[in-house]
Amino acid sequence: MTTKSILIIEDNEDMAELLALHLRDLQYRVELCLDGLSGLAKIEDKRFDLIILDLMLPGCDGLKICRSIREDSVYTPVIMLTAKDSKQDCITGLETGADDYVTKPFSISEVLARIKAIFRRVDATLPKELRKQSEIFQQGCLCIYSDQHKVTVNKRNVELTAREFELLLFFARHPGRVFSRAELLDNVWGYGHDGFEHTVNSHINRLRIKIEKDPKQPVYIQTVWGVGYKFMET
Repeated sequence: MTTKSILIIEDNEDMAELLALHLRDLQYRVELCLDGLSGLAKIEDKRFDLIILDLMLPGCDGLKICRSIREDSVYTPVIMLTAKDSKQDCITGLETGADDYVTKPFSISEVLARIKAIFRRVDATLPKELRKQSEIFQQGCLCIYSDQHKVTVNKRNVELTAREFELLLFFARHPGRVFSRAELLDNVWGYGHDGFEHTVNSHINRLRIKIEKDPKQPVYIQTVWGVGYKFMET
């Protein structure tokens, strides 16, 4: 029986209650908030394993809440709900830090499948034997500490978002291997929508600014023209 906890922040009470009912049937612990301010207060008060977040909320919108979640040092997956059938809204949500999105109207089975997929990915990142051993990757002046979610360059800490760290760690685990943008979406974000491949570009650009001596001539994350990206080989 799972004990994972889920917070639903959705101002449509009927929709929120229906989703909560199905999640509780799967033995998840579920709490509801019907506006942005109460949702934000709930997040600040306790931790959840997943947050289902509506984009348009009274009091405080979903993007502001998502940004607040990503400022926390503890990573919490977010699925964003949006009634707007617009790629730009979805892209904005994903680049703000959401792990996935669902456009209304949606089927309950689709949302449940996406939740299960996110939990599988989260569980897959847990180290063996609850990861007693930390992975440490070092390339030149760059050091990555997996269990601490810590990155240093020239022994100085580099502040990365949770998604930037996941992307960098994925690269470091596969040095020299070239990945297309779609492959990076599948492996790091967990979905493969061609329309969102520029999301990968923007994350890599931000990573380069933070870890490269000269972002215009990157050493660690290299572009393979016409194919994708790769991390430098040892």
